[in-house]
Amino acid sequence: MKYLNRRTFISSSIVGSQLAGLSYAESPLIDKAGELNELNATLGNGIDLYIENKLLLIDGKISTAITVNGSIPGPVIRMQEGEEVIIRVHNRMDVSTSIHWHGLILPFTMDGVPGISFKGIDPGTIFTYRFKVNQSGTYWYHSHTGLQEQLGLYGMIIIDPAEQDPVEYDKEYSIVLSDWTFEDPHAVLKKLKTMEGYYNYQRPTLSNLDNQAASTGKSMMEVVSMRLAWDKMRMDPTDIADVTGATYSYLLNGSTARQNPTFITKKGQKVRLRIANASAMTYYDFRIPGLSMTLVQADGQNVKPVETEEIRISVAETYDVIVFIPDEKAYTFFAETMDRSGFTRGTLATKQGQAALIPKRRSRPLLTMADMGMMHDMGEMKGSEKAHDMGAMKGSEKAHDMSAMKGSEKAHDMGAMKDSRKAHDMGEMKGSEKAHDMDAMKDSRKAHDMGAMNSPALQKVKLPIKGLPQMVNHNTDEHGPGNTSVAQMSYRRYDNPGVGLGSDGWPVLKYSDLKALKAPRDRRPPTREFDLHLTGNMQKYIWSFDGIKWEDSKMIRFQYGERLRINMINDTMMNHPIHLHGMWMDLYNGAAYTEIPRKHTVNVQPAELLTVDITADAPGQWAFHCHFLYHMEMGMFRTVAVVRSLSGGPIDVLPK
Repeated sequence: MKYLNRRTFISSSIVGSQLAGLSYAESPLIDKAGELNELNATLGNGIDLYIENKLLLIDGKISTAITVNGSIPGPVIRMQEGEEVIIRVHNRMDVSTSIHWHGLILPFTMDGVPGISFKGIDPGTIFTYRFKVNQSGTYWYHSHTGLQEQLGLYGMIIIDPAEQDPVEYDKEYSIVLSDWTFEDPHAVLKKLKTMEGYYNYQRPTLSNLDNQAASTGKSMMEVVSMRLAWDKMRMDPTDIADVTGATYSYLLNGSTARQNPTFITKKGQKVRLRIANASAMTYYDFRIPGLSMTLVQADGQNVKPVETEEIRISVAETYDVIVFIPDEKAYTFFAETMDRSGFTRGTLATKQGQAALIPKRRSRPLLTMADMGMMHDMGEMKGSEKAHDMGAMKGSEKAHDMSAMKGSEKAHDMGAMKDSRKAHDMGEMKGSEKAHDMDAMKDSRKAHDMGAMNSPALQKVKLPIKGLPQMVNHNTDEHGPGNTSVAQMSYRRYDNPGVGLGSDGWPVLKYSDLKALKAPRDRRPPTREFDLHLTGNMQKYIWSFDGIKWEDSKMIRFQYGERLRINMINDTMMNHPIHLHGMWMDLYNGAAYTEIPRKHTVNVQPAELLTVDITADAPGQWAFHCHFLYHMEMGMFRTVAVVRSLSGGPIDVLPK
C-alpha cells in the first residue's frame, strides 16, 4: 500500500515560500491546531467525520496536517454506554485512510485496521462505523494506515456509563498529549534506518565523563568501566527514545508549552482530567506541581483510588485523575518526556491570564545494567526489585517447565509443547495446537459458555496467581537476525515506576498500585500459556516479536472462549507499549487475581517479564502490536485470529 507523502509541506506551491515562518496574527486565513470541539455519536442520526489534508499553524509555524473536521487533535467523540454508535467517515484525501477505536470492544469488522478487519476507506468514499457501545470510560481514536497518525489523525473518546458513575467531580477536561515533527514522517523513518540513534543528541562522550560521574555519584573509574561495558554490548545508556526533541514539538491539545493552553476552574471544585497519550513515539511523565492527583481510571477501567503526584503515561494509555482546587492560584500541567529532551504544558487556573511557574527540568536519565537484565550488579536495582527475593528466584527458570506448576497451571501441559521456546510464534508451532493437551482442557471448555463466565461464585474467590517465575534467564535461542543485544535475564518490574522516576521525593504511580474497583467478569485461571519475546535490531532498525517481522509471520491463534496467558519477555533495551485489539489484557501486578487491572495497552520495560491473561471472547481477526508507530511499521506486529478450533484455519473465526 502506498502511504501518504507530505508533498504539500511548506516548500510546496500551495503554500509558497513567502508564508514560511509567519505567525498566526500575520496569516489569519490559516487555522491553528487545537481548535477542537465535541460531538456525540449516540445522539440522533450519528455524526460525520471529515478527513483531509489541511494547512495548520502548529507552534506558530505553517505545516500540512491530516485533520479530522479541520483540526488536530480531532473532535472529542462522546458516546453513551448501551447505545448504538453511527459514525460516517468521509475521506477527502487522495490516499486511503482508516480510523481505529482504540480500546473499544466491538465487532472486528468495525475495528478499523486495513488488511485485517476491513480494506480501508478509499479516497473520495464514505465508510460508516456502526456498533453498540459495551463499556464506559476514556479512550481515543487514530488512523491505522501507514504513518497518518504522526500527521495528526487522532482524537479522544469519552463514553458515559449507563449506571451512576462511581467517580464524583464538578468539571472535566480532556488532555490529549502528542508529538509533532515538521519533517516528513517517512524521512524520519528513513533516518532511523540509516543511522542508529540519529535523533539521540544526548549520547555520552569523552568530554562529559565528569558530568556523568557527578550526576550518578560514581567515581571516574566506575564511569569509564561502565562506558566500556556498554560499548562491548554495542549499546548506549542514553538510548531511551528513538525520536526526540531534536525533531519533535510536544503538544497538549495541539498546543506547545510556549502557547500554554488554559483550563478554567473554581476554588473548591473537583476537576476530572481525562488524559490520553496519542503520541507516535513519546512517553510522558505527567504532574501538576503543588497538587496531588487521585487516579480513578486506567485505560477506561475504574480502579481503586490511588493518590500520586506523577504518572508515566506510555504511548496509547489513558488515565483519569481527580484534582481538588484548594485556592485561586494557577497550577501548571507539566508533561515531560521520558528522555527529558522536551516537554509540553498547560495551566489550570481560576481566570484567564493566570500562569504558574514551569518546574525545573530534570537531568536526562541513564539506563543501568539492571535495565538490561545484567543483574550481577544488584546494587543498581531499587526497592521492590530487591524485594523480589532474588534468592527465591534461584531455579525459577525451572518454573518455565510448567509441569512443575501446581493446580490449574499444571493443565497447561507445557511439557507437551516440544521446544516451545523456539516456537513462540503460533504459526510456527507445527501441530502444537494439538499438543496443548486438549484432554486437559475439556473441563475448561464447559466454562467457555459466556454465561458461565459471569458466575457470582467465581467472582467471590480471590485467586492468587501461583507458580509464576519472578525472572527467567534467556536461553540460547537468539531469535534470529531480527534480535540483538539480548538481556541476560528478564524479571518482574511492575513495582518499578520506570527509568528516571522514583527518586524525586514524591510518589509516582506504579503498575502495582492499580487494582480493579470491581472484579471484572471471567477471572478463570488460564488453560493455555505461551511466551512472546519482544525483539529488535537497533542497528538495522528492525522490530519484531520472536525475531520475526510481521510480513514473515503467521497468525497467532486464540481459541474462542479460552482463557489464555501470555508471558511477554522484553529482550530489548527499549520500553514497548503493547496493544491488543478487541480483547482486554488482565495484567499480573502482584495483586489478588480478582483485583488485577484490566488494560488495553501495557508498557513492558527493558528486560521485563510481564504477564497478561486474556479471555478470547471476540471472534475475528485482530491486531496485536507495539504502539510505537515506527516499531509497528518496521514489523513489531502480529495478526491474532480468534478461531473456533485451534486445528482449523485462520478464516474459521465465527463461534457456533
